[in-house]
Amino acid sequence: MAADPIPFRRHPVLLLFGAVWRGGLLSPMKPGFVRYRPEARWVLSGVLGVLLGSWFSVRAVEVSDAQEKLRTGDYAGALALSQEALKKKDPDEEWPILQARSLLTLGRYPEARSALTNALPRFSRSVRIHWLTREACLASGHPDEAAEMLDRIRDFISGRAPTFRDPPSLVTFARVALLLGADPKVVLERLLDPARKADPNLIDAAMARGELALEKHDFALAAKAFSEGLERHPDSPDLLWGLARAAGESSREALVENLEAALKINPRHVPSLLLEIDHRIDAEDYAGARERLDFVLKINPWLPEAWAYRAVLEHLRADSGAEMEARANGLKFRPDHPEVDHLIGLKLSQKYRFAEGAAHQRQSLTFDPAYLPAHAQLASDLLRLGQETEGWREASAVHDKDGYDVAAFNLVTLRDTMARFTTLTNARFAVRMATNEATLYGARVLDLLDRAQTKLSAKYGLEPVAPTLVEIFSDQKDFGVRTFGMPENPGYLGVCFGRVVTANSPAATKAHPVNWEAVLWHEFCHVITLQSTANKMPRWLSEGISVYEELQENASWGQHMTPRYRSMILKGELTPLSKLSGAFLSPKTPFHLQFAYYEASMVVDFLVGRFGSDALKQVLADLREGVEINETLRRRTLPMADLEREFAAFAKARALKLGPDLEWEPPPNSQEAGAPKVAKVPSSVRELIRGAAGGAVPAAEVDLSAWAKLRPTNFWALQIRSREAMEARDWKAARAELERWVVLCPDLAGGESPWRPLARVCRELGDAAAERAALERLAELDDDATDAYERLMEIGGAAKDWPLVLAQARHYLAVNPLVPLPYRALADAAEALGDRDSGIAACQALLKLDPANPPEIHFQLARLLEPANPVSARRHVLKTLEDAPRHRAALALLARLGPSPAPAIPAAGNIKDGGTP
Repeated sequence: MAADPIPFRRHPVLLLFGAVWRGGLLSPMKPGFVRYRPEARWVLSGVLGVLLGSWFSVRAVEVSDAQEKLRTGDYAGALALSQEALKKKDPDEEWPILQARSLLTLGRYPEARSALTNALPRFSRSVRIHWLTREACLASGHPDEAAEMLDRIRDFISGRAPTFRDPPSLVTFARVALLLGADPKVVLERLLDPARKADPNLIDAAMARGELALEKHDFALAAKAFSEGLERHPDSPDLLWGLARAAGESSREALVENLEAALKINPRHVPSLLLEIDHRIDAEDYAGARERLDFVLKINPWLPEAWAYRAVLEHLRADSGAEMEARANGLKFRPDHPEVDHLIGLKLSQKYRFAEGAAHQRQSLTFDPAYLPAHAQLASDLLRLGQETEGWREASAVHDKDGYDVAAFNLVTLRDTMARFTTLTNARFAVRMATNEATLYGARVLDLLDRAQTKLSAKYGLEPVAPTLVEIFSDQKDFGVRTFGMPENPGYLGVCFGRVVTANSPAATKAHPVNWEAVLWHEFCHVITLQSTANKMPRWLSEGISVYEELQENASWGQHMTPRYRSMILKGELTPLSKLSGAFLSPKTPFHLQFAYYEASMVVDFLVGRFGSDALKQVLADLREGVEINETLRRRTLPMADLEREFAAFAKARALKLGPDLEWEPPPNSQEAGAPKVAKVPSSVRELIRGAAGGAVPAAEVDLSAWAKLRPTNFWALQIRSREAMEARDWKAARAELERWVVLCPDLAGGESPWRPLARVCRELGDAAAERAALERLAELDDDATDAYERLMEIGGAAKDWPLVLAQARHYLAVNPLVPLPYRALADAAEALGDRDSGIAACQALLKLDPANPPEIHFQLARLLEPANPVSARRHVLKTLEDAPRHRAALALLARLGPSPAPAIPAAGNIKDGGTP
């Protein structure tokens, strides 16, 4: 509550002045002047300082009280304090600023404009009040007055700049300079950095620096700025909100953590509430988003951003009337506000509604043709729609206007890289990839995609818009820029936007090889399902169908039950179907993200098995018409509660099928009561059984060997005993354990599969047939087991089993087509089997990979070419003899091919005057 005003005659400053006068420290000279004795200087300055400080501290407490109410969400309380102070003519400019901020936060835009306009005569030299007046004029729909305020501030800067060097004014000047197009680096160095150094405690300086970095998509720099501010102001909801935005780009966990911290301080902090709503929409928690929107609109009934989010939600449930009403409410006070349509379009594009999103960006640009965020998002939308000419033009325009925008710079740089790509086309596809890769496996890419479209189009009854654009990147950073706008790649192998597919090439994934054929099949399935639903499908269903279709095409593709998946399912860790999309957005760990893919594929398998493939297609058709997922599932299958219950039973039954005769008790943990602590466990064994109990690893002092010996059919005990026997090179004992294991759990794939170690043990024992059988089973289960493929090619080559060599070479090429090994095997097998076309293609690929023995490859190519193309065969024989002139077989082939044919002589009528034949 404000203190009572001090009577003028008893004001501390006047009382002090009288006391000093009476003490003789001051004496009169002539009317209007006062002379002081030299010894009075320190007395007067000290006493005046104390009392003046005391006076202003009374007012400062009142200002800080209002600021505290604003910080913690008591906007009405902050407004009441500021209005009371202004009634008493308090000269501090903080009061009209606090009043206006409270009114703006509460959505009382005309009142904020009126209050600030009335305050301007008293605070005519306040840069901050002029800037805030501009904001209030814009919010209340008076752009001409807002422009006038901007002109006044510009006059301040040009006319009396030295007068306005206080840190808050410098921050305001920085915002104005950026709005007027000043160089961001100069603004940072000449305005924001000096403001921060002059007052390290100024929150506005940290906010301005962080917001500038966010605007330029430099999230690391933004996070640094907000974090530095939080070191001094750990309880600032504004700074926590800024850090949530910056850190949230790379970590949803960090976003949630900082949002929760901000809302704990101020449960009514509108920017944080909006960011939470944004996050809930991303996670498809539409009910939660609606609930939080209702809460925000009680704080500010006319917040444009809130109504934009409401419009998005209404669009997603196909209520066009409510969508238009929400958009109109967002534009109530400012009918040409570009941010409303920009935000609506941005969120729709994030939901893969790129055409609708692009339309909103165009509408935003009709309100403000210079609004760069709309230009940038329009560029992204157009590129994802395959409208590349206009999309690249928009991206270039953004970069030309703002050279500091990291996302625009990345796109323009990527365009130059992609200009060097080779494009392979047929009637259905246009595939872009690095030229060296296109010559090696580009034809295989087109063939795979053609097979996928033929099969999946027939299955789902849709012919996609042609051509489908597929872009394959040999650099993960380029894939990240093309896909996400930034080079960071959060673990994605490929992404489909509906008509455009982007994917990492084997060169980009060589550290962790994957089957690129499975990736492209998965992504093309998205082309079918996204176009079937007009991009109106939840994330879990889209991913679930794609993984399911991988498995339908090839049993080694997709995902399979693992011991840890089994444990999670049996412990009740399935994500409810109604929340499954959120598991993709905010997984606890990368492993939980993989489990979300697997669970989604199990849901699709369950739906098809329980209700038939036609029911699934009907769900897709309903989604296209705008029916919400829960409603269409109710129509075509069961109500959600019943569906979740039946699916949980289905998943449990599947989990129990993994090793049904195995005993699955996890190894003891040292923290458990009674666990033995007598022997050191080898680190290799400890790592091997990681995940037995949700990722826990037994402590080093637990005697696992003794524990394992007592459990002959325990999954983990089998691992421990077989690994210990192998480390001791007791191959017979290891084989006995592994053979028991594969009988009890024959279908286990991945790193925990017993087939790989069994193959090694059989090789050590010299049992070639058993080794081959183990490797063939491993190759059937794993789609990226290049070690198994390589060994099988060796075995097949030695045994002249060319069909085996041919099959394994093709398996290998599906993982890594950029190395000579599989082409060498493929060439030999194809030649032996009389498949000249495959052999020629393999030899040609080998020559592009800088092989160790070019003469032999040229000679093999010549043999393959001889029947159909003797001219080319002769050329390759000569290439062989250039490096190996005594190569007898090549000399014999050259003799058989005969002399070079004479060059064709043009007809006389075709010889130009003065020419010779």
